[in-house]
Amino acid sequence: MEKDTAPEERGEWARHWQYPGVPGLDLLRARYVRHSFPRHIHEGFVFGAVRRGIEDVLLPDGTVRARPGTVVMINPEVPHSARAGVPEGWVYSTLYPSSQLVAGIAEETTTLRGTAGFAETIVEDPDAARLVHEVHRAAEEGNALAADSVLRLTVARLLHRHGRSLPARSPLAAGARTAVAAKQLLEERMEQPPSLEELAQELGVSPFALLRAFKATYGLPPHTWLTDARVRRARHLLDAGTSPAEAAVAVGFTDQPHLNRHFTRIVGVTPGAYRKERARTYKTAGSGPA
Repeated sequence: MEKDTAPEERGEWARHWQYPGVPGLDLLRARYVRHSFPRHIHEGFVFGAVRRGIEDVLLPDGTVRARPGTVVMINPEVPHSARAGVPEGWVYSTLYPSSQLVAGIAEETTTLRGTAGFAETIVEDPDAARLVHEVHRAAEEGNALAADSVLRLTVARLLHRHGRSLPARSPLAAGARTAVAAKQLLEERMEQPPSLEELAQELGVSPFALLRAFKATYGLPPHTWLTDARVRRARHLLDAGTSPAEAAVAVGFTDQPHLNRHFTRIVGVTPGAYRKERARTYKTAGSGPA
């Protein structure tokens, strides 16, 4: 197994970035020891492969222990958190392909109908884990042909072995309709959201009924969902070149330190480091493979 360079053996480090040669993909390579991710969701898929140590991933149906040779696969909008499973933490590579990218690969390479996803959260598949690391290697070397090719082979392999058609959404019950309406209001008023009582009154339900319905529908209570949504919107703003201070105000955080704290916990890097990688990506986007 390839070893990381000496500086990466010491302490925590992380790189969260995009490679212009593979549109629709975010990449994270990191070592975490003390850092833990609070419960959050992703708009796209998550494919993670641990190189050393153990990562505990906490999901709605239990905890999985990711170790070398396994691949963690999380469908979009599934709430989850993560932490070190051993004192020395974990080193891993993660791919975050968009739902559209995975859907296109599924349509081309599988017979799955409807929305493609995964029935299992973790699988023992050393070859697929190696491919996840290879996508990172190719992207870091500036090899667009290899990065795009290996990514597609990785996703196709996982879909072929572990993919399934996700269940179609059934008609919403009254509680779920209330949760959807609450989510829409929070999205519209992200900068100055209503209190729980105000939100419940506007929707004609009690605060506790709203809490129960929202958590049952989205896996998170409204305040936790709102913090996560603010961070996701801040990411889009940083992608577009907005400064962290401006992004903090735009999404409703009281100040930049408030954004820094939540962003770092959820994304794994600071807003400044995240924006710096984006700026470097856009600067080199037209340079081609190294």
